[in-house]
Parts: sequence; C-alpha cells; structure tokens
Amino acid sequence: MEFISDPFFYVVGIPAVLIAGVSKSGFGGGLGVVAVPLMALAVSPQAAAAIMLPILCLMDLANVWAYRNRWDRRNMKILVPAALLGILVGTLSFSYLNEAAVKLIIAMIAIIFTLDHWLRGRKETGAPGKATIGKGTVLGALAGFTSFVAHAGGPPVSVYLLPQRMDKSIFVGTTVMFFIVVNYVKLIPYALLGQFDASNLGTSLLFVPIALFGTWLGLWAHDKVSVKLFYRVCYSLLFLTGIKLLADSILEFTA
Repeated sequence: MEFISDPFFYVVGIPAVLIAGVSKSGFGGGLGVVAVPLMALAVSPQAAAAIMLPILCLMDLANVWAYRNRWDRRNMKILVPAALLGILVGTLSFSYLNEAAVKLIIAMIAIIFTLDHWLRGRKETGAPGKATIGKGTVLGALAGFTSFVAHAGGPPVSVYLLPQRMDKSIFVGTTVMFFIVVNYVKLIPYALLGQFDASNLGTSLLFVPIALFGTWLGLWAHDKVSVKLFYRVCYSLLFLTGIKLLADSILEFTA
C-alpha cells in the first residue's frame, strides 16, 4: 500500500480529519471546510481534496444511518439538482479554476451573512425563514461548485438552511443527506480527472479510524448541546470558516 510518508502531513492531517468528522456529524459540516486548507500546508490542494473525498464519503455513510429519519425533503428537492449543476460547472472548468477567487467568494458570503444575523440581533424565537426555490437554487449550485473545488460546500448550504431555524437534528440531517449525494457524485469526475492515484487512496485509508472517531464524537456532542447553543455554535463556526477562507485567499492572491 502506498501512502504519503511526510510526518508533517499527518501533524496537520489528523486534526483536519477529526475536525471534519465532528463538524459533519454534530454541527452541519460548516467547519469541515478547513480540512483541505490544513492538509494543503503539506501537499498540493488538489492532492488534499483527493485524499479527503473518500474520507468524507465514509463519514457520510455513518451519518446517513444516524440521521436516516431526520431530514427535510423539500430542501433536498431544491438543493440537490442545483448542486449537480454546480458540480458539472466545476468539472468542466477544472483546468481554469482559480482557487483563491473561489475561497474569497465563499468567505465573503459566510462573513456578511453571519454579521448581518448578529448585527440585526435576530432571536431564535423569531419567525423562521422558508425554503425558497430561488435562493436555494443559487446557493445549492454554489455549494456544488465550491464542494467540487475544495469540499467547501458547507457555508453556502448553511447560509440557506440556518435562517429556517429548523430542529437541530433536521438541520444536520438535511446537510448529511445533501452531502452524501454531492460527495458520491464527485467521485466520478475526480476519478476521470486522475485524482485518485495509489498514494492518495492509500493515505485516505490510513485516516479511516480518525474519521470514524470524529464522526462518533460529533454525534455525541450533538445530543449534548441545547438548540439555542447549537445555533450560536453554528453561526460562530460559519463566521470562523469565513475568516479562515478570507485569510487563505488573501495569502494566495499576494503570493
């Protein structure tokens, strides 16, 4: 079995996979966006994305069983077709993608949305938003595109779902069902584009125990957090994700 031998890769890779697992199974996946940037400190962003995809698919399988009866079907009907279009655009533009620009777009959406929520002082007891086709189509397509580029579909999906203030388990369950479709569809273009070499797949296999532990830890944390605290954590994670992506994009533009 081939795998990456650089010790520094595992110094950043193990926390990356653990964070992704906890975030996906416990809090809707928002902070999981840091996994590829963390791994990219030691390998290329393309290799990091290829290593993470099988791991994310494994996490999705575990999460689907946990949330199999807790997800919103109307939101899925809106988000999934749009996301598939976004994946197609990402595949066709693979050779021309500017990752710094993509990160900047996601960062600004996440930061502006969160600041707007905080500055307006919205209360969790206020009237929730609704699942709308227009907003869902735009953000679903953006989620599919950014997920293809860097597994960064979480922020656009959170921007769409969080204002609906659904039950916390339904919120996480809907993101779980959305991303199992998106991630398994992404396997096809990733394979066709030659992203899965022996070293990347072997390295993914090494992370399986970390991925399963992170998923279990996220499920445990989800059941321990109150609804009010849950949404505060989600908005905070979304904001931190935006700041991280903004910093990454600035560094890449100025490099």
